[in-house]
Amino acid sequence: MFGRLTPTVKYILIANVGIFVLQSLLNLPLSSWLGLRVVFSDQFALHQFITYMWIHANFSHLLGNMFAVFVFGPLLEQTFGEKKFLIFYLACGIGAGLLFGCANFIEQYQLKADTETYLDNPNPDDFSLFISEHKSRRFNLQGLAELSDGFYDNPQDPDYIKQTMSAVSQIFDLKTNIPMVGASGAVYGILMAFAMLFPNLQLMLLFPPIPIRAKYLVFIYGAIELYSELNRSEGDNVAHLAHLSGMLIAFILIRIWINNKTIKPY
Repeated sequence: MFGRLTPTVKYILIANVGIFVLQSLLNLPLSSWLGLRVVFSDQFALHQFITYMWIHANFSHLLGNMFAVFVFGPLLEQTFGEKKFLIFYLACGIGAGLLFGCANFIEQYQLKADTETYLDNPNPDDFSLFISEHKSRRFNLQGLAELSDGFYDNPQDPDYIKQTMSAVSQIFDLKTNIPMVGASGAVYGILMAFAMLFPNLQLMLLFPPIPIRAKYLVFIYGAIELYSELNRSEGDNVAHLAHLSGMLIAFILIRIWINNKTIKPY
């Protein structure tokens, strides 16, 4: 801990915790309503680039993000001032959402194209190719394989055509309607700014309890996120690219402010 709780950090903590408590007590599907979706999803809305960063999937997700804001935010707010810190926090969060949204659009566009192609011309070969390229553990892979085998044996059967079209549509809906939530983009922006402005400040890790300079800690975090994004495992639903995007936005902003001499590293 580096000092007293500053006003903007306090408001950020209250807002995030308050929304999570409200969501839990009233059982509100805020992740579904306010989470960020791919732009061609039927459930996409522009406000999601802002609202997604105030919603958290579970308590551990909230705790991890808000602990980082609590620890690193006050010193940055004292350096920036209240207004500038809020602008910085929002810019990192919204910017991370925008960059992630662009990347997600590119990644999911092929799924959209393959879905439309199949629905226009359902046939056994294309169905087998579709489930091979877009399979996931979240789907009944054995059931899809059996459906594919049956379709090959009965390529003109209207029931198989209807079932495969339904399966393709369900895969598309499930993959494109997963909302991204959380303040991690803004939080990783805070970490980047902290490392740039206080690079040699000694921090004490919790596990293991050893000292480490801020610049090395943030470098390790960034390296882990980059590796995780490039080597994404099946079932990994963490938006590593959003974390990296938040760091990139922070790097750009801090460099601009340093060059303009509105802030200086210590």
